[in-house]
Amino acid sequence: MATETTDILLEAGTNELEIVEFYLEEEPKETDDEEHNQEDIEGEEGRRPSRMGYYGVNVAKVLEIIRMPDVTEMPEVSHESVMGAFNLRSRIIPLLDLSVWLKKKRVKNEPPKVIVTEFNSVTSAFMVSGVTRIHRISWEDVEAPNKYVSALSSDSITGVVKFDNRIVFILDLERIVSELNPDMRLKFDDNVEFTTDNQYKALIADDSPLIREMIGDMLGQAGFRVEKTNNGKECWDRLKEIKEQAEREDRHITDFVEVIVTDIEMPMMDGHHLTKKIKEDPVLKEIPVILFSSLITEKLRHRGETVGADDQVSKPEITYLAQKSAALIEERKAARNQ
Repeated sequence: MATETTDILLEAGTNELEIVEFYLEEEPKETDDEEHNQEDIEGEEGRRPSRMGYYGVNVAKVLEIIRMPDVTEMPEVSHESVMGAFNLRSRIIPLLDLSVWLKKKRVKNEPPKVIVTEFNSVTSAFMVSGVTRIHRISWEDVEAPNKYVSALSSDSITGVVKFDNRIVFILDLERIVSELNPDMRLKFDDNVEFTTDNQYKALIADDSPLIREMIGDMLGQAGFRVEKTNNGKECWDRLKEIKEQAEREDRHITDFVEVIVTDIEMPMMDGHHLTKKIKEDPVLKEIPVILFSSLITEKLRHRGETVGADDQVSKPEITYLAQKSAALIEERKAARNQ
């Protein structure tokens, strides 16, 4: 069970996460058989009680929380949830009604709040009913969503956190924004050529099935043989198995894995903690580690440096990821041959 705290001085590599918790107050359904993340609220006489849905987003992605701004409609929108755009200190920011995206009917009995976010070098804003507080939790307390939860949320949930009195769903804002903005999706640059003779060996860790497959396919095009794991904990367990095999066969660890590519935000063990454990191991530290995440910004880059990441690449720069992976492998080979 997760614990709650307002202490937000977070260090890299501790396998901890800070989330901003917010809520959507939803209109009741005629037939209500959902038991996930719901809390009845006493309504006025003659009105059925509304229901509260609690959600969370990584603090690292939040720029600020503001009151509802003046919104200008946009001439062409890709989804009904896009309300328009607003001006915030000379920045034009698109605003999305999160309740519409999640197919919820929001109760409009209080002024909404707007969460302004920034990731993948893109600024976006999401309208919600209200914001409660900030929690510090361990990634070990974050469970992967089951198929039922994913279906109810348009596949927009990456994790589930169970507190004593409620459940908080962690939203996949990257997926939402990339659905609305195709330019943010992973794309391979066809103008870049790779030599595929070497068959580099890569181990990747990402909790998104879609992203895992895309990274695997695109690195495969660049001449990599890719093994995939679902999160940092699974990747770490696999690395321990590989290390034991290398010791049994008296071979160098890079005969099995030449580069590790990991996301940062993952249930059970995040990418920073995974990197820290790898770089503290006398054998595994020889493998270059690249953080591949939407959280790679100038403001947050120092966290990856602190845990010893060999490089950090911001999504969706998959072509640069392939180039950098190959370069790091060749650098390590040259150093060993000296």
